[in-house]
Amino acid sequence: MIEENFKSGKRVQVSVVSDTHLGAYGSKAKDLLAYLKSIDPDQLVLNGDIIDVWQFKKSYFPKSHLKVIRQIVKMMERGTKVHYLVGNHDEVFRRFVGLSLGNLSIDNKLVLELDNKKTWMFHGDVFDVVMHRSKWLAILGAHGYAILTLINRSINWLLSLFGKHRISLSRDIKSAVKNKRKNITTFFEQTVADLAIKKGYDYAICGHIHWPDKKRILNDDGEVVYLNSGDWVENLTAIEYYDNDWHLYQHQPGQNPEKLEDELDALVSDDFLLSNHKVLFKTMFNDVVKS
Repeated sequence: MIEENFKSGKRVQVSVVSDTHLGAYGSKAKDLLAYLKSIDPDQLVLNGDIIDVWQFKKSYFPKSHLKVIRQIVKMMERGTKVHYLVGNHDEVFRRFVGLSLGNLSIDNKLVLELDNKKTWMFHGDVFDVVMHRSKWLAILGAHGYAILTLINRSINWLLSLFGKHRISLSRDIKSAVKNKRKNITTFFEQTVADLAIKKGYDYAICGHIHWPDKKRILNDDGEVVYLNSGDWVENLTAIEYYDNDWHLYQHQPGQNPEKLEDELDALVSDDFLLSNHKVLFKTMFNDVVKS
């Protein structure tokens, strides 16, 4: 069950957000910023695809996106411990896995023990066959989604002029392939659950597939509670731990459509962005699955 309460300064032990895709046109950074300002967590888990390096451009990084990063820094300064778990869109940061600096740590996975129960967290791209066998196809899909987002904004701007309701082209497309997506999602969830049960975890939390959920999954060896934190492109969801349990939270966006902000130059070295994908993936696979 998704909770929709919005309380300023709400105390939670842990908050998990993923797939914010900062630097991409579809990112709902303003809503994410509002959410981050509304909570006071002991720990904040950024579960992958936080900065969309695949779509990153020096000509596009709006102030609202930068404000999210500043807010996270402020939270660290106030004592919140931030865990950055790397995803596929920000896989360039995997070269920094193991780094711990003040209240910031960068890893492939995280295991938290809360109220005598163990929670296993990782982004989820480790189980994405398309991502690792045909990465070019995944990147092409990401750019296609960005173009669709721009078209969608233009259409919604026109609709607003005539007092019509907004539409979501991406959501309509996803609905058209609902059955196929359901099968892929079920396979993903079961794969994660089976391995979590084998490792003896009580909870397993992922992102990656942009499908917020909380469910109990069983197999012949036991059971685990599977959660997915969704995204901040369409669903605007997070996972929060309080009252001895994990809760799925859904943010209610403002009424005004998100507007393009002033552009900020962001200098990123091409040499820095180039990475040995196979080596980084193998290291991440061993870290998440085998250890």
